[in-house]
Amino acid sequence: MKQSAFDRFSEILLPIAGKLNNNRYLSVLRDAFMLSFPLTIFGSIVVVLTNLPFLDQLMSEGSLQAFRDALGIAPNATMGILTVFIVFGIGYYLSRSYQVEAIFGGAIALTSFLMLTPFLLTTENGQTVTGVIPLDRLGAKGMFLGMISAFLAAEIYRWAVQKNFTIKMPDGVPPAVARSFSALIPATLTLTVFLLINILVTQAFHTNLHDLIYRVVQVPLVGLGSGIIPTLIAIFFIQILWFFGLHGQIIVNSVMDPIWNTLSLENLNAYTAGGQVPHVVTKQFIDTFTVGMGGTGMTLAVVIAMLWFMRSKQIKQVGKLAIGPGIFNVNEPVVFGFPIVMNPMIAIPWIVSPMVVTLVTYYAMKMGLVPPPTGVTVPWTVPIFLNGMMATNSLAGGILQLVNFAIVLVIWFPFLKVIDRMNVKKEQDATQQQEIAQ
Repeated sequence: MKQSAFDRFSEILLPIAGKLNNNRYLSVLRDAFMLSFPLTIFGSIVVVLTNLPFLDQLMSEGSLQAFRDALGIAPNATMGILTVFIVFGIGYYLSRSYQVEAIFGGAIALTSFLMLTPFLLTTENGQTVTGVIPLDRLGAKGMFLGMISAFLAAEIYRWAVQKNFTIKMPDGVPPAVARSFSALIPATLTLTVFLLINILVTQAFHTNLHDLIYRVVQVPLVGLGSGIIPTLIAIFFIQILWFFGLHGQIIVNSVMDPIWNTLSLENLNAYTAGGQVPHVVTKQFIDTFTVGMGGTGMTLAVVIAMLWFMRSKQIKQVGKLAIGPGIFNVNEPVVFGFPIVMNPMIAIPWIVSPMVVTLVTYYAMKMGLVPPPTGVTVPWTVPIFLNGMMATNSLAGGILQLVNFAIVLVIWFPFLKVIDRMNVKKEQDATQQQEIAQ
C-alpha cells in the first residue's frame, strides 16, 4: 500500500523529535531553568506589587518610592541574578546525569563562571570600581557565557572523576570529608582551565569573555529569536510535535528558552528602571499568549465550543472532563481524549490557530495597541485574562487574550462541526441498532 504524505512526514519527524527529547544537554538545560522557576515567580510577584497602576493614587511620591526601595531587593536577588541559578543547575544536573557527585558539579560550574567574570564596574563618569560585580553580568548579559561555561566545567569535572583523578580516603573517614577530598583534584583541574582561559582572553585580547560572548554570540541570537518569523517557526514545531504525541514545549523550549528568557530579563530591567520595554517576543509572550489560553494550542476555546455548540454526546462528555483543567491551562484531557493527537481531521486548526494568534498578538504589541510583556514571570496555571493583565501590567493584555480566544473559536468551529455531525450520525446509528436488537 502506498504511504500517504502524513505517514512519510511522521517517519521523518518522529525520530528527530525523539532524539531531541532524549538529548542529555537539552534535558539538563530544561531542568536548570525549572530550578530557577519558583525563585523568579517570587521576584515577579514583588515586581507586580511595586508597580500596581493605582499605587500613586494611594501613596505620596515619597512613600511610594520608599515602598519600592524596601521591596526592590527581591527582584534583584531572584530574576536579577537568574544566570547564577542556571549555571549551578546545569553543573548539578549534568553531573548527576553522569552519576558523579552532583553538588560539587554545580559548585564548580558556578565558580568557573565567576572565574570568567570581571570584578569591576565602570561608572557613568568613567571611573573604575574594583571588587564588585555588575548585576547585569549575573543576569541577562551573562546568560550565554554562563551556559557555555557551565557545560564545559561540568564536562571537565566529570571527565576527571571518571578517569579516577581523585583522592581516595580510608573507610573510617566521614562521607562528607571523603567526598570533598574526592572532588579536590577534579575541581582544581577544572578551575585551572578556566583561570588560564581568563588570563589568555584578558591579557592577549584586552577584553573579557563576558563582553566577547555577548557581542559575538548573544546579541545576534537574541536579535534573531526576537523576530516574528523564528517565533512562528517555533510555534509550528511545538504544534507539530504535540500532534504526534510528543511534548512540543519541552523539546522546542529547550532550544529557545535561553533566548526567550534573555529577552524577558532585558524587558524586566527596562520596566523596573521606568523605561520602555524593548522586546515583544519574550518567554512571557510565548507562555501567556499561546499556552496561557487553555494549554498548548489555546484549546480552552475548543472546549467551550464542545460544551455549548456541539450536539454529539461523546464530544460534550470530553468537554465536561476538559473544562475544569482547561481553565488552569491543563489540556491533556482534550489533547488525548478528543483526541487531537494523530487526528488528521483537526491538524489544520491545531497548527494554524496558534500561528494566527501569534501574528495578531505580535502586531498588536508592535503597533502599540497593547503593551509588550514586562518580563514579570506569571505562573502558568493562572487563567486566561488574568495572566494577560499580569504579563503586560495592563487591562489591554487581558482584552487581547479575549480577542485571541474568539479567533481560535472561529478557526476551529467548522472543523469541530464536521466531526460533530459525523459523531451524531454514528450515535444515532448505534441507538437504532440497539433498538432493532431489542
